[in-house]
Amino acid sequence: MSTTDKTSKKKTVTVTAPTIQAMKGGEKICCMTAYDYSSGMIADKAGVDLVLVGDSLAMVVLGHEDTLSVTVDEMVHHTRATSRGVKRALVVADLPFMSFATVELALKNSGRLIAEGHAKAVKLEGGVPVAPQIKAMTDAGIPVMAHVGLTPQHVARFGGFKAQGKSAEATRALIEDAQAVEAAGAFCVVLEAIPVESAQLITESVSIPTIGIGAGNVTDGQVLVYHDVLGMFDRFTPKFVRRFAELGEEAVTALERYCDDVRRTTFPGDKNTFYMPDDQLAQVRKIKVKAKKK
Repeated sequence: MSTTDKTSKKKTVTVTAPTIQAMKGGEKICCMTAYDYSSGMIADKAGVDLVLVGDSLAMVVLGHEDTLSVTVDEMVHHTRATSRGVKRALVVADLPFMSFATVELALKNSGRLIAEGHAKAVKLEGGVPVAPQIKAMTDAGIPVMAHVGLTPQHVARFGGFKAQGKSAEATRALIEDAQAVEAAGAFCVVLEAIPVESAQLITESVSIPTIGIGAGNVTDGQVLVYHDVLGMFDRFTPKFVRRFAELGEEAVTALERYCDDVRRTTFPGDKNTFYMPDDQLAQVRKIKVKAKKK
């Protein structure tokens, strides 16, 4: 039996937030950021445990320069589409920039992502400062995935997409952030773009799973963007990304072939063409069409 066959048979039980939380220290958690029906469906079929509809869709799908421009309405739209393609994995939706600035906003907008977007959990960026929002949402029955380290919504404050936690002081602050979101009720926490040594300490300091993206292999799981993994986004490639395919190049080649066949009239061919029954064809040939006056 192949590895794929084993995975497909094993990954049959619907994943929930408690399922992810219970995976702490066990089998590595595989997460994938996806943004629509097709990518969600493919990720789910591949056996990922968690599908994140990330606010990075602002850059990857909508063409913005950063993640700050995406709206709650757009997140709801893409989450709803993605959730239609996911049957087993846990669907988590990002709360976009400034949509959780207060407890009231956090409750309102996370509620929309659950009720309208059909997400099963939400994610927000930040540590100690957003603990009250996390507690309010979890008290309201909304599972929350936290996110510390490099938080792209704070890119202006960081002065760009720069690794965080590169000193003892910064690592202590990240540990405090992770412990604060755990105490507030988060079921797991993303650690982005931090040294592996910091990730190890944070992972050991909390009892909820840590999901790494640019945090080494010491975390309880990993997350990458669908388009990055498949080689379909070329604007930039972060150091922590590994491409497992080059579908972008293959897509260009395929579309070039399509254009060539269209121009040479070799597409559509007989297999792609509908033909009229002979009895109807004889009648059609009797139809006289008047040319339109110019």
